[in-house]
Amino acid sequence: MHPQQPAKIQLSNTPDYREAYANSVQVRVSLWDFFLSFGTINQTSPDAVDIRNYQGIFLSPQQAKALANVLNQNISQYESTFGEIRLEPKQGGAAIQ
Repeated sequence: MHPQQPAKIQLSNTPDYREAYANSVQVRVSLWDFFLSFGTINQTSPDAVDIRNYQGIFLSPQQAKALANVLNQNISQYESTFGEIRLEPKQGGAAIQ
């Protein structure tokens, strides 16, 4: 048997590719998929938060798990380099997303 060579991966962007900042991600789960809704949070007053979603992405359960693994690996590497990432405390009894 010959050792299998790793596949050559070529990355390219489609014409509608875009990058944006998100400080809010909501997740919905069904039997068939995970849905991630990305947006930005704006505190409009002391007791009101406006979340504006701009992109929704569907993932298969397998791809969602692969994403979780990649994120966990990268978070561990980040924390090894820069220190622990601390989550902000809950405000007013509700977690900020």
